Amino acid sequence: MKLYIQNMVSLRCKMLVKSELNKLEIPFASLELGEIDLFEPLSESKRRELQAVLHLSGLEVMDDKKAILIQKIKTIVIELIHYSDEWPKVNFSVYLSEKLGINYHTLSEVFSRTKGITIEHFIILHKIERVKELIIYDEMSLSEIAFMMHYSSVAHLSNQFKKITGLTPSFFKHLKSHNRNTLESL
Repeated sequence: MKLYIQNMVSLRCKMLVKSELNKLEIPFASLELGEIDLFEPLSESKRRELQAVLHLSGLEVMDDKKAILIQKIKTIVIELIHYSDEWPKVNFSVYLSEKLGINYHTLSEVFSRTKGITIEHFIILHKIERVKELIIYDEMSLSEIAFMMHYSSVAHLSNQFKKITGLTPSFFKHLKSHNRNTLESL
């Protein structure tokens, strides 16, 4: 049985959920971003307990099919941009459709109506957050970052960065305080 968890978008969230599952003695087969694969269905009382402890950390057990689909889309985007070194060899729309087994037009429509932004804009927001992180680490040149994040050029990256943040990447790099968004807030 699968449980879907809203806002479970980081490795820290996974560790927190794993800890809570262990405390509540809920056996699970696997734990991924946004998803828990349980060996057996939860009793209603265990489900309420889990919901209560996760709620304290800003996480929610989801039942709504649209919310679950949105969370799956968000998880795929986050895993790809923030935790993967490999990008799909196909367009992201094809990749997402194949991964979820649903026509991209349908995915796009549900996501846009529910979140108020397109999947493409959501991807751009996450790419820019990842670029901010890489700039702060100061271990790669802007050319290397552009290549890693699959921008066609440094100019394309810089234009998109400025459009989203209002700053150039080099100005951002020299700021004393780097404003970054949490993955959950994007």
